[in-house]
Amino acid sequence: MAHLQLTALAGGRDDDMEEVALLGPYGDSEGPPGEVDEEAGMRRVQVRVTGMTCSACTGAVEAAVSACRGVRSVAVSLLQNRARVVFDPALAKEEDIVEAIEDAGFEAEILPDSAVSQPKSQKALSGQFRIGGMTCAACVNSVEGILMKLPGVKRAVVALATSLGEVEYDPAAISKDEIVQAIEDAGFEAALLQSSEQDKALLGLTGLHTERDVDLLHGILKKTEGLRQFDVNSAHTEVEITFDPEVVGLRSIVDTIEMESSGRLKAHVQNPYVRSASNDAHEASKMLHLLRSSLFLSIPVFFMRMVCPRIPFLSSFLLMHCGPFRIGDLLKWMLVSIVQFVVGKKFYVAAYRALRHGSTNMDVLVVLGTTASYVYSVLRSSLRGIHRISSSDVF
Repeated sequence: MAHLQLTALAGGRDDDMEEVALLGPYGDSEGPPGEVDEEAGMRRVQVRVTGMTCSACTGAVEAAVSACRGVRSVAVSLLQNRARVVFDPALAKEEDIVEAIEDAGFEAEILPDSAVSQPKSQKALSGQFRIGGMTCAACVNSVEGILMKLPGVKRAVVALATSLGEVEYDPAAISKDEIVQAIEDAGFEAALLQSSEQDKALLGLTGLHTERDVDLLHGILKKTEGLRQFDVNSAHTEVEITFDPEVVGLRSIVDTIEMESSGRLKAHVQNPYVRSASNDAHEASKMLHLLRSSLFLSIPVFFMRMVCPRIPFLSSFLLMHCGPFRIGDLLKWMLVSIVQFVVGKKFYVAAYRALRHGSTNMDVLVVLGTTASYVYSVLRSSLRGIHRISSSDVF
């Protein structure tokens, strides 16, 4: 599985998808790093380039390397953070290429022969995963490091720009569910999009409304020859099937479902990227709801701090004491505590998972900053209440 389908091409149909390789080769030249093309007398190397974030960065790297004397061609992959360079060893050295990239503002490292992409083992599978919660290059490195430590994982490539990752693994040593669990334990969100297993498929269903429809589907699938196992998800109106491709094909399974149900049920091969886009939209909706909640709770705090002191009766009420504390401070403490620990719960959960695995991400940074501010404000207000010292509001 060398390619990922990412986005619909402009002006094309919905099913025309742009393909981007993650683990597959790139550029016009093939061959391992350090290989010498005897006919042309050229040398080919791969360079790991760190710090690229967009197509402008790849253009800058290509321009810097191309300007080196003796460089024949250069191809840069943003997703792989690598550059493949073909040059004349009589005119240029590997150090010259590294220096040119570093002068352009990036970090570079020549990959040894051990980093050469070897043909995949017949037993190895390649899975494509959607990874949520990544915000910077440190997150990418953290996810890749965690994946490479898993038993059975041979290679892992994660792309920040698309929030996608491709993992080559041995199914005898680790399952795709364990890979998803490892990513989630590190504080990120993960879901399998697609696997290179040729005998598995995800079918979307229409007409699956009641338990009677589910029972009908179960009966049809059980009688289908060549179908090894299936798992019906009525909540998402889809079914994951495992079949023998030498006995039955996907088209035949789809037609059987429609014919045996007399048209009540219709199936189609599910595009995993459509579901991924739906999940992204759902996540964006959740984040918008949290933002609205935090704004709703923060506006009263701003109002009590900036507006109420100018309204005599409100100012007098907020300055009244309930025990050793002012009513205004207690109200603000309750509001900001809800924002900090209820609205911000997802950041604490993600930060805990990351720290538990000895890694850090943006969630850890957010939690450290906001918690420090919150604790300082609470302690300062508590001391003011206990010692009745005069001070400005600190929330």
